[in-house]
Amino acid sequence: MDEKTLIAKRVALELRAGNLVNLGIGLPTMVAAHLPAGVNVFFQSENGIIGMAPVPEPGAENEDLSDAGGSPIGAVPGAAAFDSAMSFGLIRGGHLDVTVLGGLQVDEEGRLANWMVPGKMVPGMGGAMDLVSGAKRVIVAMQHSAKGEPKIVKRCALPLTSVRRVDLIVTDLAVIEPTPKGLVLKETAPGVSVADVMAQTGAELIVPSDVPTMPVGA
Repeated sequence: MDEKTLIAKRVALELRAGNLVNLGIGLPTMVAAHLPAGVNVFFQSENGIIGMAPVPEPGAENEDLSDAGGSPIGAVPGAAAFDSAMSFGLIRGGHLDVTVLGGLQVDEEGRLANWMVPGKMVPGMGGAMDLVSGAKRVIVAMQHSAKGEPKIVKRCALPLTSVRRVDLIVTDLAVIEPTPKGLVLKETAPGVSVADVMAQTGAELIVPSDVPTMPVGA
């Protein structure tokens, strides 16, 4: 199993039947394809749809159906389409149960930076700020390090998306829960030791006496 699939499967286990869920661009979109059997959720995209389905088979794409990043999506029977203003009203109004977002960095206080690298051209923050601030639960799905550098750091060097503490971080090495006391190591990935996680983390971790192995479903 590749690292991104591992992350997506573990995040999918956090979703509950009936949840209204937003999936960010990139890795988070993979979560839709890995829901446990019998768990039906409503996937929302900030460009104006509730009822997204996983990416259709090649050749079945519809140019009028895309996620916020412009990638093709499917739609379940009964899906609802609406304008961006309505979509952000749902997000800002606190009606979104869960958002799953990628991350560039998360710091020791659980604050996320995921929208800009200084000096790089970016189109703007998009919906990231609203999603982190407005969703009831924020899950960050990202690889633990990039180019040999940890992405979980003592303090974010990149511009923050929000000052709100995210609720859970799922990486290819571990599941970490930001709390008022700090970052708690909840699980390690199959074949990964606590020492491995600590060696690739740039922030202090609170390590319980028993750290179970990450379940990833079927």
